Amino acid sequence: MKVSITYGGADSGKKDDWDEQVDFLIEAERMGVDIIWSAEAWGMDGVTTLAYLAAVTSKVTLGTGILQISARAPVMTAMTALSMAAISNNRFILGLGVSGPQVVEGLHGVPFAQPLKRLQETVDIVRQAFAGEKILYDGRHHSLPLAGGQGKSLRLSQPANEQIPIWLATLGPQSLTYTGTSADGWAGTCFTPSGRAATIDHVQKGALEAGRDPASIDYQAGGALQFGDDLDALVAPRKSGVAFTLGAMGSATSNFYNDAYSRGGFAAESKHIQRLWLDGKRDLAAAEVPDELVLQTNFLGTVDQVTDRVRAYRDAGINVLRVAPEGDSPQDRLDALGQIVDIVRALNQE
Repeated sequence: MKVSITYGGADSGKKDDWDEQVDFLIEAERMGVDIIWSAEAWGMDGVTTLAYLAAVTSKVTLGTGILQISARAPVMTAMTALSMAAISNNRFILGLGVSGPQVVEGLHGVPFAQPLKRLQETVDIVRQAFAGEKILYDGRHHSLPLAGGQGKSLRLSQPANEQIPIWLATLGPQSLTYTGTSADGWAGTCFTPSGRAATIDHVQKGALEAGRDPASIDYQAGGALQFGDDLDALVAPRKSGVAFTLGAMGSATSNFYNDAYSRGGFAAESKHIQRLWLDGKRDLAAAEVPDELVLQTNFLGTVDQVTDRVRAYRDAGINVLRVAPEGDSPQDRLDALGQIVDIVRALNQE
């Protein structure tokens, strides 16, 4: 099992925060963290800061977690990935995802309909570019060269590089199955060890249908990390975030996160909390979040409790553990990160 961490997100972009994050991430590399992911929402983009990190790190793998496919033309995504691989000495993973309708249509002005088809076409075109082929594609959403125009099929001038891994952040059953047929890794969210049938099983089904070895795919999932003796005190503050995910992510009719948790064994609770949230009863929605859902999606408690949770993830098929260490100071977060690295190393010896 490997350890990964993520930086950035919706509230990223302040200079002082970035300087502090760089110091933290450099130290994380020294501690033995395997992968650092950039987050792209509506704050910092997922590439610029990662290019900076490529210059100040030397061993850790760097990944986009994730690039929104609707924010870039597929060939530009490929050009960016090839550039990142070149400047990082092939320490790069291209993580892609469809995002959600509010961001795609509200922020980028692109239709969200048929997100899986858009993802498939993007991956197809990116792989053509990685292979150094002339880019020729006739899809439902992408046509290259543009029909009736003056363009012709072109090949990128960058050297081919088919070794760049492509990881997909998928949640729906069909998208998960597609991940198994086509991707090198699954960048998972909404994962519960007790409900792996809702996620990993679909990925592995897709791999088998495509004649691939499911073990050749990386499976990543995780959550917040915080050590302490008072488990109730660690669980309670996270309920509002779970309620937000269940009630506000996506839209009232299209919430992939709610759907995934429902399939993972929390159907009645997920729908109930969503209704409360949409009715404006947000405090009540948070109060209704089950402790068990918080515990299964995070790493909270004593060293023994966290170790048991990591072991459950490993036994459920996760081989890349994504953690978000929390604490009152950067040093507290680094201490927690060091502890989880030690826990994972010990479990790897079992």
